[in-house]
Amino acid sequence: MTSLGDWIFGRLDAVRVWRRLADAGVNYSVDEVRRPSWNIDVHRTAIGKERPGPPESGGPWEQACRLVRAYEFSPPEIVRALYDPAAPLLGRDMLLEARFHGMLFYCGVRVTKVVDETRDETDRVWGWAYETLQGHLERGQVTYEVVKRQDSGEVLFVVSCHSQGAPTLDRITLLGWRVFGRRTQLRFYRRCAERLRRFVEAALRGEHPLPSPPSAAGHLVCAPSDTRMHRLDALAIHRVAPGCSPSSSTGRAPK
Repeated sequence: MTSLGDWIFGRLDAVRVWRRLADAGVNYSVDEVRRPSWNIDVHRTAIGKERPGPPESGGPWEQACRLVRAYEFSPPEIVRALYDPAAPLLGRDMLLEARFHGMLFYCGVRVTKVVDETRDETDRVWGWAYETLQGHLERGQVTYEVVKRQDSGEVLFVVSCHSQGAPTLDRITLLGWRVFGRRTQLRFYRRCAERLRRFVEAALRGEHPLPSPPSAAGHLVCAPSDTRMHRLDALAIHRVAPGCSPSSSTGRAPK
């Protein structure tokens, strides 16, 4: 029997859909990535300042890394995620709920890279990247990194991405993606940086702007933790794996 907690994403049995991600593969090859058919983006935003040198204990860099690891920077009005916090970060499957003009799209991603290094002897970098799985609206990879420039003390949030709409989208979804998708994508990047900067500043003041613990569905958590299910979510059009062929995509929760 499905418990109320399992219906954290509107009327969708999200836990069951999340479990299916284990059998899904990445839906593109990096050899395909080239302009102009792919969007290739890099967005850098200053989110704090420390003294020059290695990251400070409890400082902006450490606070940002904690929030980025937990996917707390994602704006819940655009993208929410369901994942197992006990699973290692590398290889973690995440079910994303993309909220798009009265429609809710459910797509899978997998963390395929964790970054923990010093670049050019000056930049201390931590972050991770996920790639899109079969059935996703898009194809590509997004990398989220927290960078401290140790020569100046500046702390940055850097989002780099290569992406394109999935070629198997149905006609209506593809039209909507062409009209609104790119605009929503750029707004997502901007809102991610705004939220991360605001939460880091709050943490440094000793405030706790995010609820604890986050919403849960079984052993999974929903991120960001200020995500709330609204009554209207049950009335929205639900599309599971919209990037699959029409015969394998459905607007209903799976049985």
